[in-house]
Amino acid sequence: MKAFLSQEQSMNTYHFLFCDTQCAALPSGALYLPDHAVLCVSDLHLGKSDRIARRNGVMLPPYEVQATLQKLEADIDITSPEQIICLGDSFDDLDAANSLNEEMRIWLARLQAGKTWIWVEGNHDPGPINMGGTHKAEVEIGTLTFRHIAAADTAEVSGHYHPKHRVTGRSRPAFLCDGKRLIMPAYGAYTGGLASHANDLRKLFGSPLFAIMTGTKAIAAPVA
Repeated sequence: MKAFLSQEQSMNTYHFLFCDTQCAALPSGALYLPDHAVLCVSDLHLGKSDRIARRNGVMLPPYEVQATLQKLEADIDITSPEQIICLGDSFDDLDAANSLNEEMRIWLARLQAGKTWIWVEGNHDPGPINMGGTHKAEVEIGTLTFRHIAAADTAEVSGHYHPKHRVTGRSRPAFLCDGKRLIMPAYGAYTGGLASHANDLRKLFGSPLFAIMTGTKAIAAPVA
């Protein structure tokens, strides 16, 4: 595995082999493939506060785009990826993408500079996005296929469900993996989550199933 983290950062990251591909689950909820220099994040839902205000008239603090991009920039600095995959629902809807303010657009363009940037289509943002990078339905990297919503394939990385796992009374966004399928946590600042034991998630997995909980440190735990 290529060295991409300091010793302290590596101690907080969970390294694992998934379908013959070396992976690292970062505490932030990002996934890094060191042998391919690929950083993947899922369900950023940029512009969610704008969408909620537009549709429901409920005003939320408009800082979620800034908080999410700040976290993403930190992960890019840590891993120095050559390619970045945004695994669908990067924007809360297409109007939210179009209404992103100029400061956030410039910030996003700066993060994209010099990198291969792929927007995988999601159910919230199914159309082309005029935001730099390339728009695709799915992406193949090594042995793995990246798409937004889980299908019947093995060796698959997906998002959409925003999984969370609870241990000792505390619930955190989490990766879920059974060795054949990996579902990523939501990366965005204002995203909710679905419990790891929920039927919509459990029916997708075999046994054994484990969760990699995010937070200060990425920690693996079995899912009963």
